[in-house]
Amino acid sequence: METGGNSLPSGADGKKRKVSYYYDHLIGNYHYGSGHSMKPLRIAMTHDLLLKYRVLDNMQVFKPIKATSYDLRQFHSDEYISFLKRITPDNAKELAGLCKIYDVNSNDCPVFDGLYDYCTSYTGGSLSAAARLNEGSSDIAINWSGGLHHAKCSAASGFCYVNDAVLAITELLKHRQRVLYVDIDVHHGDGVEEAFYQTERVMTVSFHQRCIFPYKTGFIDHIGSDQGKYHAVNVPLDDGITDDTYHSLFKPIISKVMEVYRPEALVLQCGADSLARDPLGSFNLTIKGHAECVNFIRSFNLPLLLLGGGGYCLRNVPRCWAYETAVAVGVELQNDLPSNDFYAYFGPHYTLHDPPIKGLENKNSTSSLEKIKTRVLDNISKLEHAPSVQFQERPPDASVDVQLFSLN
Repeated sequence: METGGNSLPSGADGKKRKVSYYYDHLIGNYHYGSGHSMKPLRIAMTHDLLLKYRVLDNMQVFKPIKATSYDLRQFHSDEYISFLKRITPDNAKELAGLCKIYDVNSNDCPVFDGLYDYCTSYTGGSLSAAARLNEGSSDIAINWSGGLHHAKCSAASGFCYVNDAVLAITELLKHRQRVLYVDIDVHHGDGVEEAFYQTERVMTVSFHQRCIFPYKTGFIDHIGSDQGKYHAVNVPLDDGITDDTYHSLFKPIISKVMEVYRPEALVLQCGADSLARDPLGSFNLTIKGHAECVNFIRSFNLPLLLLGGGGYCLRNVPRCWAYETAVAVGVELQNDLPSNDFYAYFGPHYTLHDPPIKGLENKNSTSSLEKIKTRVLDNISKLEHAPSVQFQERPPDASVDVQLFSLN
């Protein structure tokens, strides 16, 4: 969409979608601490770009209801959630023993003012979005503050305290037999994989950089166990991967998963640390290459939840997620950034798109990629048919009675 102009189809199938978007205007005020890589400000920056590009005119915009402790306990242990409710910077020393048990107050997962409210805010967005998909009010639902995929049942991990992705998938499972989770963060989506490793009702697919955090997971031979055998797919990649080489794996693997698994809903974690120039990753993807994953997943025309995740280059993350929101809606954005509240961050070019890094070696050889693709596709082929699962009595749905966010 040219700013203020007519919308144009952008999806692979050229079809419009009913899109809902969840945003809490306070989310950008939370602060992990001086020098920490994770900056919730990126969510406010993304929202401001969407406002100034007028993409929000094409969606229903909601302020999410905060998740309750009951909601959080659908995955996390009672003791861990009680701890998160209690911990503050003022009592962190007093609770040092529990902090160590739950891996909070580490360099990765510090205690900061409003920590529990932050968790309930980003998780509330993901739960509300999933519930809206369940009721059929939206085709695509977006929560860029979510996607914190490392958190475990009883521990924080990798900047993540509550695993909103697991909770959102659990919400979708109340109405869907099979949910597909796809993760394009540069880091392996270990918390989500672990949560569903032994079930056939969720298939997890993670494309990530090898030999970085969380280090001990995400290997190609980690395929699930028990009823979940072959329902975990891991695609570990080397430094410098480009758009073309990434999609030489992404598209055939996702196509095969869709053919064999036949999910009824999709969750795509769009971690932007897989972009070029991210300080914690070494991929060489452009924003257009990253967004092509959204475009491709969108083309299957199934209920789709888009979540954020990693992303630590403060000028690139908002541009990426703003562009991917436009792809979800089916509009085009002009390359010159509109005037916005964070304009100084986007220098020196002040454009939506950046080229890949020139001269960066792509360490993924054609032969190595072909071996990965062959092995992964072979594993997927061992799923003989989509499972048929009888629904069990389910807890009540998450609330979708959210307040429409005012743009004024």
